[in-house]
Amino acid sequence: MSPKFTIPMSSPDLTEAERQAVSAVLQTPYLSMGRELEAFEAAFCNFTGSRSAIGVNSGTAGLHLCVRAAGITEGDIVITTPFSFVSSTNVLLFERAVPIFVDVEATTGNINVGQVNQAVKDITSGGTAAENWLPSSVTFDKARLKAILVVDVFGQPSDMDPILEIAEEHNLKVIEDSCEALGAEYKGRKAGTLGDYGVFGFYPNKQITTGEGGVIVTSDDRAASIMLALRNQGRAPGDTWLEHSYLGYNYRLDEMSAALGRVQLTRLDEMLAKRSQVAAWYENRLFEIPEVETPQVEKSTSRMSWFVYVIRLTLAVDRDYVVSELEKRGIPARPYFAPIHLQRYMVEQFGYKEGDYPVTEDLGHRSLALPFSGVMKETQVDFVCSAIREIIHQAGM
Repeated sequence: MSPKFTIPMSSPDLTEAERQAVSAVLQTPYLSMGRELEAFEAAFCNFTGSRSAIGVNSGTAGLHLCVRAAGITEGDIVITTPFSFVSSTNVLLFERAVPIFVDVEATTGNINVGQVNQAVKDITSGGTAAENWLPSSVTFDKARLKAILVVDVFGQPSDMDPILEIAEEHNLKVIEDSCEALGAEYKGRKAGTLGDYGVFGFYPNKQITTGEGGVIVTSDDRAASIMLALRNQGRAPGDTWLEHSYLGYNYRLDEMSAALGRVQLTRLDEMLAKRSQVAAWYENRLFEIPEVETPQVEKSTSRMSWFVYVIRLTLAVDRDYVVSELEKRGIPARPYFAPIHLQRYMVEQFGYKEGDYPVTEDLGHRSLALPFSGVMKETQVDFVCSAIREIIHQAGM
């Protein structure tokens, strides 16, 4: 039997305005591909400054369309990170492309720019150095390096300027997975707008929610046209109802979800401020516990967009024991993330093993997501932090 949690892991921040917007859609016959989706997309263009926004039914769908629009196909190589949700790698595998992992920064969990630079140099130059980056099951072809897929982990943008310089020098596309970073800013520029394409996700634990859904933003008109067609079964502008120019997908975002998201987006600043306050409560209570490392915000992050609150426990602490004891007190907590390269299907396909990406693996062993949302109360944060302190103290860790 599952434990009865007294504090939810996350909660969406919804008001009567969102409920009325969804209800209004239900009073019409237009439940898909209507005015609400157009308004939601227009609002995202206005918010990001991008020329195009394409609403889709998940962040994963958005990333997949970016991969397709970038022309990434079977055997192509894409540099990315193993410290992420699996979808950022899966969208490459869908097209039989080869993800080449580089490790992450210990402080943020974001992709290690120095390793990106070295990997690109080695792969484009060819030879033995290039082969060192490839999993054992992959043969090398330097002409096949196509893109860098960057993940903005936990609401903090990656160090994008050097990545963009590397990409420009080597004619690589940059896909920015900002599914966890809506509203974040890097040196005053909005996350998701820095690469060729950016993607935001709206699962219920995100900064805004549409229930399920996502948005792609880009100023590449050609790519936008392709992605608009691909999300709608490959039906391009000018095609008739049953005519399809591309092999496409049903990745459409419905009208009810778009209406919910449109109203949520108008409240983004308010909701980010509330999430920032909850993060500050956690920081103030946890920083004095020596066995706990709290999240660090980089100087280049001019606005943090708190998605989850993930702490790191020292190696002397038994994380599974802490999770179990928290559950007994009605508090959910989850390891975050499990390294992608050690997922069973990745090991079976590419032969990865423990030790391949030590920073990612260390973070995978020590990271713990605590209950977090913008509607969380200070008393709830007190309860969680007091429990963590008590559990660690009583265990003598």
